[in-house]
Amino acid sequence: MSIQTLHPPGWKPAKGYANGMAAQGRLVVTGGLIGWNADCAFESDDFVDQVAQTLRNIVAVLAEAGAKPEHLVRLTWFITSKEEYLADLKRLGSVYKEIIGRHYPAMAVMQVVALMEDRAKVEIEATAVIPA
Repeated sequence: MSIQTLHPPGWKPAKGYANGMAAQGRLVVTGGLIGWNADCAFESDDFVDQVAQTLRNIVAVLAEAGAKPEHLVRLTWFITSKEEYLADLKRLGSVYKEIIGRHYPAMAVMQVVALMEDRAKVEIEATAVIPA
């Protein structure tokens, strides 16, 4: 496979993400996707529910290019509340595994003051590489 997880020798294992990824192939990037449905309507104000919808939206956009969740090399999360993110990590992890699987690309999470859509609690940008 042309996607490699980068883990320097002697480093403690990263939990739920990779420190880095290397890949060759066709690059696929998404815009910042949020937790609303195909009709641009929010079905929930719950943080984890919005993450689930956002991840489903990412998978749908990737599929348009022939990419799958295992082709992800980076996710950049923008969240409006660190407290909500940390409040139920077990449920968050479960939702992630259900939608993305046990594939953990390089990730960054940043708390921001607000997102462009007032009800949005999370926005995620994704980068994937489809092997050549």
